[in-house]
Amino acid sequence: MDYAVVIEQGPDSFGAYVPDLPGRVAVGESRDEVLAQIREAIALHLAALRREGTPCPEPTSTVAVVEVAARRPARPV
Repeated sequence: MDYAVVIEQGPDSFGAYVPDLPGRVAVGESRDEVLAQIREAIALHLAALRREGTPCPEPTSTVAVVEVAARRPARPV
């Protein structure tokens, strides 16, 4: 399964969460570290659901990068 992961960069670390799996979060010192941590969190969560006989949620969230042109502020008249 492919789940969308949101990665946010803070002043000293990176954070990640999975919109389709509430409560699945991770923190790391680098982007690579936080991706490894969130991958493990997802895998452990899905394994626990399978052990309980609970169906794994289907991924429904998607990710898109939207490019916008930077706009200069209007000059005072």
